[in-house]
Amino acid sequence: MSYFIGIDSSTTATKALLMDDEGAVVAIGRSEYDFETPRPLWSEQSPHLWWDATVIAIREALEQGGIDGAAVAGIGLTGQMHGLVLLDDQGEVLRPSILWNDQRTQAECDEIRERVGSQELLTITGNDALTGFTAPKILWVRNNEPDVTDRVAHVLLPKDYVRFRLTDTYAVDRAGGSGTILFDLASRDWSTEVARILDIPMEWLPPTFEGPDVTGVVTEEASALTGLRPGTPVVAGGGDQAANGVGVGAVVPGVVAMSVGTSGVVFAAADRPVVEPAGRLHAFCHAVPGMWHLMGVMLSAAGSYRWFKDTFAPGITYDELNNAAGTVPAGAEGLVFLPYLTGERTPHPDPLARGAFVGLTVRHRLGHMARAVMEGVAFGLRDSVELMAAEMELGEVRVSGGGASSDLWLRIIADVIGLPVRVVGTAESAAHGAAMLAAVGVGAFDSVGEACEAAVDVGEITEPGQDAAVYDEVYRVYRELYPALREAFHRLSYLDT
Repeated sequence: MSYFIGIDSSTTATKALLMDDEGAVVAIGRSEYDFETPRPLWSEQSPHLWWDATVIAIREALEQGGIDGAAVAGIGLTGQMHGLVLLDDQGEVLRPSILWNDQRTQAECDEIRERVGSQELLTITGNDALTGFTAPKILWVRNNEPDVTDRVAHVLLPKDYVRFRLTDTYAVDRAGGSGTILFDLASRDWSTEVARILDIPMEWLPPTFEGPDVTGVVTEEASALTGLRPGTPVVAGGGDQAANGVGVGAVVPGVVAMSVGTSGVVFAAADRPVVEPAGRLHAFCHAVPGMWHLMGVMLSAAGSYRWFKDTFAPGITYDELNNAAGTVPAGAEGLVFLPYLTGERTPHPDPLARGAFVGLTVRHRLGHMARAVMEGVAFGLRDSVELMAAEMELGEVRVSGGGASSDLWLRIIADVIGLPVRVVGTAESAAHGAAMLAAVGVGAFDSVGEACEAAVDVGEITEPGQDAAVYDEVYRVYRELYPALREAFHRLSYLDT
């Protein structure tokens, strides 16, 4: 039997998922790390953490599975998108990576819109210039750290630094590359026009590949560290959400992948480039060759619930908190939560947005607040669903992430978005998707669709219920709150720096 490893370099941990050639998960290795916030709105991480964690996670997965590294036939990569990794001409890291959730680049986003033109940028890349993307980070370094800029030879994304350490090659998958807003969405490659206008040298940007394409092989040095066989193929893989889409089977038009993790993501596959006219959704290439996707991102989904529990209920379990929320009727008796704890992206690209409980009275208790947080996150997800539904037909919603472990939250999401949902995939669907791409790349499966049929574990469907009408009414109130509070959020933001 052959095996495949999917490596997911996320914001807080690297996971190495070991999959057999029938698509079953055999083992998962994991190594955690932190990121730094050296200034307000900043978020940085040392790329060396990802490589050290990759070595640990691979060895742990092989040990758990009782598998010799020589039995691994292919490696797939995934990880956090948009992060900026800068290397010199010797492949040495020049500064800490600026991460996807860093919010320092608003001035550079304005600069990009002015230089490229907002409509032209949307037409070429499918996206507006937002603080999370890679291109504004490159401009920020150029505007603020000229000594670093003078030494730049290579621009990579986080998972592609792991690729470099594994294979000694520079490459990027097309799903991840399109998340830089330096991509021509329709042609699925770098936009020489955007790069020229922004004075970003094309030689900084690595070659691009489809998700299952082999980009290099494991070097002798990486083999000695990881236990993998020298010469093991490493495929392009995909950004975390594209790989997650593969991991849950969202690889055909209209199937929706919804990730309720620290952030919340709504992802819909398409067989053509689909762009939301106002740029409120992200339009990227899929990790599946010849496919694209629309994506909406809320920055604090299950992260909101974790913050709430850690802050207000640290002494009880999640099950106890969920049970308390379950005793409260839909609508939390007039209490609404805005989940903008770390700013927001979809549909409000506003790094200064703030969280809020609105409607608090003396009758509200812990269970009301917990349910309001669940409902507020579901409303945030509905924002993306409604924008997508205006551009394409949506079908079944496949949910993964920590929030998918709560039956109550699943019912709330189904009622709020008005679509059937089901839990799909493993606990590490992105890493599983990366392993599937590796299996396709070395010929274990004929296509990504075939790999999904073999590997994706499909759960029971939860249909929208009688609370849907209540949530329609509360959602209308929710939609009015951000515009009403936006000015106050911005004024208050100057007090928390």
